[in-house]
Amino acid sequence: MRYLAWAIRFALFVVLLALAARNTDPVTLRFYFDLAWQAPLAALLLAFFAAGAVLGLVAMLGSFLAQRREIARLRRAESSRAGVDSGVASQPPAAEG
Repeated sequence: MRYLAWAIRFALFVVLLALAARNTDPVTLRFYFDLAWQAPLAALLLAFFAAGAVLGLVAMLGSFLAQRREIARLRRAESSRAGVDSGVASQPPAAEG
């Protein structure tokens, strides 16, 4: 199964590489204030894909950190509750006499 996954990844890589090699025509991206950026189409697509991935990760970062804090809080509560429970379930002292 692992070999099949790597074969699919390799095939996808080859297809995307061929697509990028065929789309090397320069494209002009126009900004405000008469700013323009001219680059190959494949480079612009890669740049905007990477920027979107980074923005997606940054947007997810807040909830990820909140979940980590919540998990840590629950683990602390569980360990403190387990310590209290273990003290209650201990054996009573032996009777003297």
